[in-house]
Amino acid sequence: MIIDIFPNSQLYGTGYCALFVRGISPTELLTRVSGREIQPVPLTRLEADAVKALGEDIDEDDVPELNTDELNSSGMLQNSGPLLRAGTHGDWSFVVESEGPYLASDEILASVSRDTVALSVRVSEAGSTWISYAENSEILSSFDPLFPRHDYGKRPATLEELTGFREAIDSGDRSGAYENAVRKIQQELQCAMPQEADAAKLLAVRVAGVY
Repeated sequence: MIIDIFPNSQLYGTGYCALFVRGISPTELLTRVSGREIQPVPLTRLEADAVKALGEDIDEDDVPELNTDELNSSGMLQNSGPLLRAGTHGDWSFVVESEGPYLASDEILASVSRDTVALSVRVSEAGSTWISYAENSEILSSFDPLFPRHDYGKRPATLEELTGFREAIDSGDRSGAYENAVRKIQQELQCAMPQEADAAKLLAVRVAGVY
């Protein structure tokens, strides 16, 4: 399987949802997806994994470069909601959630695309995939890459005209439909990012109480 897209299942083995939004900061992006005042904490991907796995049982030996009191006061150690990390590359900011049930909602995509454009890409733990594109709070395209002509957006032709992603799907193997579509869409929208985009410390928040 081709994995040179970001994010991918090599980085997020239990699935993920990622949003890419043009022209806003990571802080603003986290504010929009959380819908509340935020107190972000810088975390690497490995530190975020440790926080998710251990929650309130975490101690300083587990994350020696972090202040566990700060983690607790920020709400990061609560297990009742998603842990989100956000960064930036070029003109776009991104936010990633491992597994992705929270960021995958249409309401979140509509919110982050207010006065701008946004791309949502997601892979479930079972391997199902979905891609959505929105402009100014309107979801124009929303589809399973295995069935790209069954598009549930309001103006499906828009993303195809901008990116030509269907040809990328049709010219490749069916098993690579998602990766081929994401790669083409990201290239044409100029939001393609290197594999290392989220390896360093990025702003992270915990959105408590949403599931």
